[in-house]
Amino acid sequence: MANDTLKLIPLGGLGEFGMNCMALRWHDDIVVIDAGLMFPEEELLGVDIVVPDISYLIENRDKVRGILLTHGHEDHIGGLPWILSELNVPVYGTEFTLAYVEGKLEEHHLLDDAELIEMLPGRRFTLGPFTIQPIRVTHSLVDCVALAIHTPVGVVLHTGDFKIDLSPPDGKAFDLHAFAELGKQGVLCLLQDSTNVDRRGYTPSERAVRPRLDEIFAQTQKKLFFSCFSSSIHRIRLAMELAQEHGRKIAVIGRSLDNSTEIAQDLGYLDIPPGLMINPGQIKEQPANKVCVLITGTQGEPMSALSRAAVNNHKHARIEAGDTVLMSSRVIPGNEKSIYRMIDHLERRDAKVIHDDGTQGLIHVSGHASQEELRLMINLVRPKFFIPVHGDYRHLKRHAEMAATMGVVEKSILLEDGEVLELSRDSAIRTGTVTVGRVCIDSGGGSTDVVEDLVIRDRRHLSEDGIVLPIIAIDKRTGKLENLPEIVIRGMAVDEATMIAEAKQIVQRTLDGSGGEERGDYGVIKEKIRADLKRYIQKSTSRRPLIMPVILEL
Repeated sequence: MANDTLKLIPLGGLGEFGMNCMALRWHDDIVVIDAGLMFPEEELLGVDIVVPDISYLIENRDKVRGILLTHGHEDHIGGLPWILSELNVPVYGTEFTLAYVEGKLEEHHLLDDAELIEMLPGRRFTLGPFTIQPIRVTHSLVDCVALAIHTPVGVVLHTGDFKIDLSPPDGKAFDLHAFAELGKQGVLCLLQDSTNVDRRGYTPSERAVRPRLDEIFAQTQKKLFFSCFSSSIHRIRLAMELAQEHGRKIAVIGRSLDNSTEIAQDLGYLDIPPGLMINPGQIKEQPANKVCVLITGTQGEPMSALSRAAVNNHKHARIEAGDTVLMSSRVIPGNEKSIYRMIDHLERRDAKVIHDDGTQGLIHVSGHASQEELRLMINLVRPKFFIPVHGDYRHLKRHAEMAATMGVVEKSILLEDGEVLELSRDSAIRTGTVTVGRVCIDSGGGSTDVVEDLVIRDRRHLSEDGIVLPIIAIDKRTGKLENLPEIVIRGMAVDEATMIAEAKQIVQRTLDGSGGEERGDYGVIKEKIRADLKRYIQKSTSRRPLIMPVILEL
């Protein structure tokens, strides 16, 4: 059959960090890998999260067999509530990943209707024409997998997020053997994480941070505030081990850290010795040199526990002169301002702040493969076709170029969101595009609403140029003005008195110059007022505020 090809359709995650979502289609069967979100850039005013446009999946809802999750980070599972509210299909993930998913779906009242199915590394299962083989990989989170998807035309291997750590703290090492076996059998296409393609060498093991963290625990004279990503279970475990060794009690502050430690404890990733943990309310009862506070807020999020503690606005976390604040994480690009603002507040409190600026020893390691590990993976599986995923365009381009120069891959393909790639046993051809894009979600006030582009444009407009409200009171019976128009101006740095006086005259002239029929048609008269005011304001101030005439009938 002419259409006996496998379609690869990226719906998000290629050309941006976050929103990872990839569809694989064979005839009338579709499986989806990951369902991530992205946190908004500054220009998306008031938007809380961004998720991929899944129009393609909705159009083909009867063909979607399930969503396969590689691991539990937000950029891979955060879009699930939105997608499942539109498309209720089974979700497959490892035990730890599904524990995170359950909490997320419960929050959105979707858990009762969701079908969550656990997958085990090394154990294959079948969905329609696809046989899925989860393979254990290491990352900054626990219980992560790559997915080898056996299709009628060959194996498509999706690495998920990974680094090659052969001695992780939980003893569950990267499964090099399974990848080598796949390489022997033949891999049609490799989709590989591009996050650290700019970094040379190898990413250090999670164990590499222990010596420096041990030193910090030993040198800290007073309270130690230890902040890391709430999903960094290995780091949380290490903090607890070091606290035990150095005779400190642990208090956990922050909802996401509470949830993570509870899940990790339930699933056996944390074995907390009796007597180690105290409630946040007991911190003040302990000697300062006997306390370690695990606290959220490593990215300077305004309402996080650490940000509030930095300005002395937290009930339990009191940071005093001589305390040490350790931020064991990387700076996510875009968060620099809020992080350094928080550090300034901490310094004002005379706390000693240790953060990842490259000068204070190894206090954080990445969860993503560097160049040599990426090359090692390509050499191990020797794919016919190579597609970089997870990264901005520059990362994907560099990764595709690197793979092409290795002499192992037959064809290195730079794919972007929405492009359809058709794979046969011998060819990989772009054959068109599908609808993709970003859906902006505003989750304030307890509801989850989609924010249209027009709303964001209006918000940007208001933030840059302000708003002008001409208010006109008209007698309903006679159609005549009751009094002079009122003008309200907000968000414009101008001489308001002069502008209001001028604007009143312009509105009055517009009304006087309009016929009775025009004045009776409020749509027409509003448009005339808006046009005349816009012309005047643009000419006199070079600004373009949002002008919204309001007509009151009396």
